Amino acid sequence: MKLKKTAIITGAGQGIGLAIAEKLAAQSVNLVLNDLEEGLIEEACKKIAHQFGMPAIPVPGDSSSEEVIDRLISTAVSDFGSVDIVIANAGITLFGNFLAYSRADFFEVNRINQAGTFFLTQAAAKVMKEQKNGGTILFTSSVTAHQSHENLAAYAMSKAAIEMLAKNLVLELAPLGIRINTIAPGATLTNRTNMDPEYLPTWSKLTPLGRPASVEDIAAAACFLVSDGAKHITGQTLIIDGGWTSISPSPYG
Repeated sequence: MKLKKTAIITGAGQGIGLAIAEKLAAQSVNLVLNDLEEGLIEEACKKIAHQFGMPAIPVPGDSSSEEVIDRLISTAVSDFGSVDIVIANAGITLFGNFLAYSRADFFEVNRINQAGTFFLTQAAAKVMKEQKNGGTILFTSSVTAHQSHENLAAYAMSKAAIEMLAKNLVLELAPLGIRINTIAPGATLTNRTNMDPEYLPTWSKLTPLGRPASVEDIAAAACFLVSDGAKHITGQTLIIDGGWTSISPSPYG
C-alpha cells in the first residue's frame, strides 16, 4: 500500500498558503501547517480536517526561528513518519522609499524571507537525506524579483535571493533525489489585497489576461510543482502573473 505523503507549509493561515494546503488535503496529503498567528492557523487546520477529513497539525510561531523550524520537522516525523514536501511560503513585505529605508526593516525582511527559507530548507533536506526517498521543496517568490516595483527594493532583493537559492541547491540536492523549485506570483486577490477597492480594477486593466490571479490559481501551479507530474522539473521559477511581466505596465500611472 502506498503511504500518504506529508507536507510542511509555512504562512498557511490564509491566502496562498491556505489555498495550497486545501488543495493538497484534497489529494490526501498529511499536513503540518505554520502561521505566525496562532488563532489563524488553528482555525485553518480545523477547517481542513472538517472539509477534507485529513489531519492538519498547527505549529504556530515565527517561521524563521530555529525553535519553530525544529518543531515543524519533528512534528511531521513523529506524527506522520516522514517529510516529503516542504513549501516555504511565509514572508513579509515592508514598504519604504529606498533613500529612507531603515536598517531595522531591511534586516527584518531578510531575516524572515531569506533566512527563514534557507534554514527550513536545510533542516528538511537533512531529514529527506536520511529517509532516502527524496522529496520536493517549493519557495514562494514574487514578480518583484523580476520587475521593478516602487518602494519594494528590500523585498524584491529578498525574493530574488531565494530564487537563486533554489537554483543553486540543485547541485547539492538533486543527487539526493530532492527537487526544488520556486513560484513567483504576480497580482493576486487575497484577504489583504481585497481590502483595497482599487486593487481588482487596477490589476484587471494591467494584466494581459484581464484579471489578477486567485489564490486557487497560485495553489494549482504550486501543487503541480510538488507533484509526481513535475518529477523532472527542478531549479526552476514559475512566474504566475497573467502575463504582466511580459509587458510590465506600471501600477503607479
